Amino acid sequence: MDSEVSGILVAAHELKAPLSLLRQLALSIDFEDPESLESTQEKMISVSERAIRQVNDLTKIAHLEDGLFEMEPVAVRTVCDDVTRELAYLFRYNHRDLRIRYANKSRLAIANHDLLYSIIYNFCLNAMHYSSEETRSELTVREKSGKIRISVRDFGPSLPNDVWRELKRGWIEKPTSIAMRPGSSGLGLYIASKFSKYMNANIGAVRHRDGTSFFIELSISKQASLF
Repeated sequence: MDSEVSGILVAAHELKAPLSLLRQLALSIDFEDPESLESTQEKMISVSERAIRQVNDLTKIAHLEDGLFEMEPVAVRTVCDDVTRELAYLFRYNHRDLRIRYANKSRLAIANHDLLYSIIYNFCLNAMHYSSEETRSELTVREKSGKIRISVRDFGPSLPNDVWRELKRGWIEKPTSIAMRPGSSGLGLYIASKFSKYMNANIGAVRHRDGTSFFIELSISKQASLF
């Protein structure tokens, strides 16, 4: 099968999942129970917002070559705070915990705010999927080899060798189905790969015995010395 067609099929399959969930939720609505109705509506809104964000990210990929996404000094901690604030409800609702740890002295990195937001969002969403009530995911920002590294640790199944090698190389060619990690892993990593390449940043993964840490490394903005 042509690799481009294969990638489209993977993207279609992963985007189909939230639509199927929305259908199930719609069928489960109990209009005579106000509390159940409100809960189901909240779930449907959350699922639809995540699906819309993924579609928007795919649309952005198509416009990367148009130069619409300006590179500038970005406050990394602020972006991380914004992402975790948006996902806080989802983590609480699913009884998951995300710890945030900042250990970076340099506050600004060269990036595009929207693209960086999407990358961190995808990493954190994966962490929520691949954790449990007994584990705590962690978002860490620190400096490594003259770069700002943002990493998100999850406790999911081991990352397959082929995907890990692609990440080690620096990018993923097409949306890839990760059998052991169903959901948004393959598509989310493809989006993160495309966005990081545009920003001249590096993405990668560190495999642990009980999970994976996905990271992006950004160039430190020299503008930080002006403050």
